[in-house]
Amino acid sequence: MPSPHNFDPTILREYDVRGIVGETLSRDDARALGRAFGTIAGETGATTVCVGYDGRTTSPQMEAAVVEGLSQAGIAAKRVGLGPTPMLYFAIHHLSADGGIMITGSHNPPDHNGFKMMLGGKPFFGSDIQRLGEVAARGAFADVGEVAEPSVESVATVSVDEPYLDILVEAYDGTGEGEELKVAWDAGNGAAGEIMARLTQRLPGTHMLLNETIDGSFPSHHPDPTVAENLAQLQDTVRREGCDLGIAFDGDGDRIGVVDGEGEILWGDQLMVALAGEVLEDMPGATIIADVKASQVLFDEIARMGGTPLMGRTGHSLIKAQMAETGAPLAGEMSGHIFFADRYFGYDDALYAAVRLLRVVARGGESLADLRKRLPKVVNTPELRFDCADTRKFAVIEEVKARLAAEGTEINDMDGVRVQTSDGWWLLRASNTQAVLVARCESGDKEGLERLKADLVDQLRQSGVEPPKF
Repeated sequence: MPSPHNFDPTILREYDVRGIVGETLSRDDARALGRAFGTIAGETGATTVCVGYDGRTTSPQMEAAVVEGLSQAGIAAKRVGLGPTPMLYFAIHHLSADGGIMITGSHNPPDHNGFKMMLGGKPFFGSDIQRLGEVAARGAFADVGEVAEPSVESVATVSVDEPYLDILVEAYDGTGEGEELKVAWDAGNGAAGEIMARLTQRLPGTHMLLNETIDGSFPSHHPDPTVAENLAQLQDTVRREGCDLGIAFDGDGDRIGVVDGEGEILWGDQLMVALAGEVLEDMPGATIIADVKASQVLFDEIARMGGTPLMGRTGHSLIKAQMAETGAPLAGEMSGHIFFADRYFGYDDALYAAVRLLRVVARGGESLADLRKRLPKVVNTPELRFDCADTRKFAVIEEVKARLAAEGTEINDMDGVRVQTSDGWWLLRASNTQAVLVARCESGDKEGLERLKADLVDQLRQSGVEPPKF
């Protein structure tokens, strides 16, 4: 009987497994995860799982341990090597594998690492991840004998970078058409760096590369393009070199950040406006999904362009599931996850989204700066994240919801509480991955925004929560 293994409970998150190496996450955890995942996969009839890893210094050893665990569970591993998370997702489709495990710490600090998983063409999250912990804790692994090392028969190294690059280049679709652009790219020393450099060699235009060398210490800046300070280097380059736009990636290449030709940031919902137009030209009336944190401007613009806007819950796994249910060709989150099912596979791939954006700008006759300026003017807060204990955060949401319902306030409670008033809207939700609450407010003018912020602060204080600094 295999020995049981107990994970630190803090690493089993809603959408992935993530911890601090040497504190809450170890090589033994990686091996047990591979074995538990392989056990669950085997129960579905799966036989092959792709494994990839990002550029963190601990990722190669974690990858080796995962492969050992899969082999011990009787699952054949296809090792696709170092690269961005979307390349691992691509490999699953390209190699007709049954599932995949990506070793990545995403945009987290260098000493963090973790695992993103897919099985049966679907994201592996929520109760699936909790079951991983249960299988390991009971030692209920598939018993195919104690395997000290993976056998040659059970493990293969497969290169998918060239076919992945081919499909990215094909997304530009007609490189001789449209304006040739000048573009700055910032990989943030993350796992997308090498593919980004090779991709730009095959695209038309002039391309300036920043931080393309993969380095898990992230020496230039933190690889999270949703934080404005991490885009400062890209903004400076765009302005200094007169670029048409700038593109940034997070640590594992599944989230995108964009800067227009004036060096101004386009946030996720503004980027979705740019991308949705072309999709809706080809598919009038199509459903376009955006998460609950997105601006009302996005939903209104989708409707104006002839689409069917749909508000969804935040979380990349939840968005993918909703896309599959509705047949939506495009979805996006404020966090920079962009999902294309239009001519693509329906997962979040920042490199693919970047190429589709270049195609839109090169052919559309409208710069990103012009698009930003023509959108209805609103004033809003950035995404505000503030500490609230895991044991308290969901209770706070329920308390706020109950008070608002008693007052007869119009709310959307699909993911936290989104409150609509004559001034605009405010949102309060509990993070599924961290001990934090998340808030955002948006209004047509500064006075309205102040009233919305005051309403939010009042609700937080009634629940004994210190409000964020606006």
